[in-house]
Amino acid sequence: MILTTAPLATVLLFAATALAYAVPAVGAARLSMRASRGALWLAWLLHALVLSLGLFGTPPRFGFAPALSVTAWLVLTVYAVESHLFPQLQARWALAGLGAVAVLLALLFPGTPLHEMASPWLPLHWALGIASYGLFAAAVVHAWLMTRAERQMRKAADSPSGIPLLTLERLTFRLVSAGFVLLSATLLVGWLFDEQLYGVHGWKWNHKTVFSVLSWLTFAVLLLGRSRFGWRGRKAVRVLYAGAGLLLLAYVGSRFVLEVVLGRVA
Repeated sequence: MILTTAPLATVLLFAATALAYAVPAVGAARLSMRASRGALWLAWLLHALVLSLGLFGTPPRFGFAPALSVTAWLVLTVYAVESHLFPQLQARWALAGLGAVAVLLALLFPGTPLHEMASPWLPLHWALGIASYGLFAAAVVHAWLMTRAERQMRKAADSPSGIPLLTLERLTFRLVSAGFVLLSATLLVGWLFDEQLYGVHGWKWNHKTVFSVLSWLTFAVLLLGRSRFGWRGRKAVRVLYAGAGLLLLAYVGSRFVLEVVLGRVA
């Protein structure tokens, strides 16, 4: 089953986490920066506890919604680091809303029980893949902020993110570059240890592999276009969105179809 009956304590923890996220998301205009940041930190810590219950529970569970939940948590982790370097960064309400939705989805769709890992390379493969998801998701958030800043600049208004446009652009492509390295490592591990991971000789060409390779090629074109042809602005953002969409379909999309549409355990 996908919609499982969770223990009351677990439901309350998920609800408390979503509520902690909702405070800065809904009341961003009325809260002080210190109160909003404190609520987001509390939500981040509760979210980490929620993730640990799913990944290290009995039995451990994973699926499309937990993957989105981990991705949202990683995006918030990136924001926590950047907010120390750039205190003027203003994206708390959007990230808090993202966190609340991800937590509630993981409560409704906790995923399927994980089989006993036959290969010691499988945790590394998953960790690299989820980390790349987090970095690319953070890049998408920065690209959205960059688009808003560019629109405001054309209206001769201040950047709504609180960070200059060129700084946002540099941060976006740093995240894309780091995500590309991790995605490359994910695909490399999957190729080198395919037989141990999947029990087949040669790459297992399914929807996940096809979309992963297509997203890798899209990000490679983006980075090449950036370095060789100076791509920036709307063109670069569109290619980034396309690559992120393909990557989202790779695991989250395929697992959503299996778990929700087809109702399969694996």
